[in-house]
Amino acid sequence: MITLIKPLLVNITILLSFTFNSNLFFPFQTKVPSSLKQKVIYGLIGSFGALFCMYYPIETLGATHFDLRMCAILILTLYGGWLPGGIVLVSVCLVRYIIGGKFLITGILVNVVAFLISIVFRRFFLKSHSRLSAGTLVVVCYFIVYITILYFNINFLKLPFYFIYFIALFFTNIALIFVIEKLIKINKQFEEMVYLDKLTMIGQLAASIAHEIRNPLATIRGFIQFLSTDTTDLKFRKYSSLIMEELDRTNSIITNYLKVAKPEPFQPSIVLINEVISDCVQLMSPLAAYSNVIIDYENKDALYVSGDEAHLKQAIMNIIKNGIESISNQGAIKIELYADHFKNTVEIKIKDNGKGMTPEQLKQIGLPFYTTKTKGTGLGSMVTNKIIRELNGAIEYESEVNKGTIVRIILPIRKA
Repeated sequence: MITLIKPLLVNITILLSFTFNSNLFFPFQTKVPSSLKQKVIYGLIGSFGALFCMYYPIETLGATHFDLRMCAILILTLYGGWLPGGIVLVSVCLVRYIIGGKFLITGILVNVVAFLISIVFRRFFLKSHSRLSAGTLVVVCYFIVYITILYFNINFLKLPFYFIYFIALFFTNIALIFVIEKLIKINKQFEEMVYLDKLTMIGQLAASIAHEIRNPLATIRGFIQFLSTDTTDLKFRKYSSLIMEELDRTNSIITNYLKVAKPEPFQPSIVLINEVISDCVQLMSPLAAYSNVIIDYENKDALYVSGDEAHLKQAIMNIIKNGIESISNQGAIKIELYADHFKNTVEIKIKDNGKGMTPEQLKQIGLPFYTTKTKGTGLGSMVTNKIIRELNGAIEYESEVNKGTIVRIILPIRKA
C-alpha cells in the first residue's frame, strides 16, 4: 500500500508546486486572454511537471508506467487551449517513446485521449458557472475511456491499485481546478486593490483642484454669454457659442472628476433590473439610431437587485454609449439578462460588434485617464466601474479586435 501511495503523493506535490510557479510567472486571470508567449511558457512549465511525474512512477507494476502526467495535459488544455496542452502532450509522448516497452502504444494513447477530451469539453468548461462541476464531468468522461483502454490492452492488475490510483487521479484534477480558481480570485482581488488605490489617488487630486477651476469657468461663461447678446462684433458672435460649448465640456469633465472624488450618496432600494435596462435602452435609442446601430433587448423574467436606480442607469448607459461609439458604420448591441440562482447573482451581458480592443487596451479599461477615444477622458469607464463596485457587484470585460466587446455586470440578486 505504501509503495502505491508514496509516488502518488510525490506526483501530486509536483503538480501543485508547478501550478503555483506558473502563477508566479504569469498570474492566472480570465479578464485578458493569454498571449502566445504566456501559452508557450505555461506549456513548458506543464511539460516539466508532467516529466517529473513520469520520473517518479508507481514502481511495482512491471512493464506498465502509471503516474499523474495526464493531469497536466487535462488541466493545461482546459484552461490554456490546444497550444500549451499540445506542448505537454508532445513532451510526454516523446519521453514515453524513448522509454519504450510493450505497452508503448497504450501509454501514448491515454495521453492523446486526455488531450482530445479536454479540447472537446473546453468551451463547455470555460463557460460553466461551476468549473469544479464541469471539471468533474470532464474527468469522469476521461476515466471511462481510460479504463476501457486499460481493460483491452494490459493485464488486469489488482483491484486496490485501481481504486487508489483513480481516486488519486480524480482528486488531483479537482484539486488543481480548485487551486487555479482560487488563484484567479486572489489575483482579481489584488488587481481590485491596485485599482482602488489609483482611484483614491485621482480622487484626492480631483477634490483639491476641481472646485478652484469651476468657479472661474462659470464666471467666464457668464461674461461671454452676457457680452454675446449685445455685441456688434460678428466674429465674437460667431465663436461665442463654440467657446461656451467647450467651457461646458470642461465643466462636464470636472463634474466627472468630482463624482470619483466625492460620489453622490447612494439611495439603496430593491430595483427591478428589467425596467432599468428598458429605460436605458429607450434613452439611448436616439443616439443609436443616429449612429445606425440597433439595440437588441428582450425583456424576460422579472429580476430584482439591491441598488441605487439612478446610479445603475448611469453605469449601464455609459456601457451602451461606449458600445455605440465603438461601431464605425453599422452594427448592433445585444443586451441579455441572466439569473444564476446557484451563485445568487444576476448577470447583465452587453455585447457589441464594434472595433474591439487589444489585450493591452483591455488591461487598462477603467484606469484613471485611460481611453481608446480621441476626445475621451477615460472617466466614464472609471465612474461605471466604481458604481458597480459600490453596489457590491463586479464588472468584467472581454474583447477582440474587429470582433467586438462583451461587458458583464454581475450583481447580487434580491427577492421582490
